[in-house]
Amino acid sequence: MQDEIIHFIGQTIFDKKGSNILALDVRGISTLTDYVIIAEGMVDRHVIAMAHELMKVLKERGEKALFVEGLSNGDWVVLDYGAYMIHLFMPGIRDLYRLEDIYREGKIIDLAIKV
Repeated sequence: MQDEIIHFIGQTIFDKKGSNILALDVRGISTLTDYVIIAEGMVDRHVIAMAHELMKVLKERGEKALFVEGLSNGDWVVLDYGAYMIHLFMPGIRDLYRLEDIYREGKIIDLAIKV
């Protein structure tokens, strides 16, 4: 079930023109979550629009965010769903925080995105 939702999130981000999408299985190395999805938008409004779309489509699937941060400025939006966390960045901000380094031991998930 979790793999399906992770693939769905990746596809939704791609369909909304998100880029540099990375999904990591961090079970066993993180106490916060099981999966981390990281992606970029082009500008702050794009990041915010992707976040709103994700919240909408996930709500339709019965998923409700436990915590949402960053919708006011759009540099970095975090959607926390407990078992998975979605980080949406502006490109420069993503480079600044380098979450990939924090979760470097995580297993990369092949999202099999349909173009």
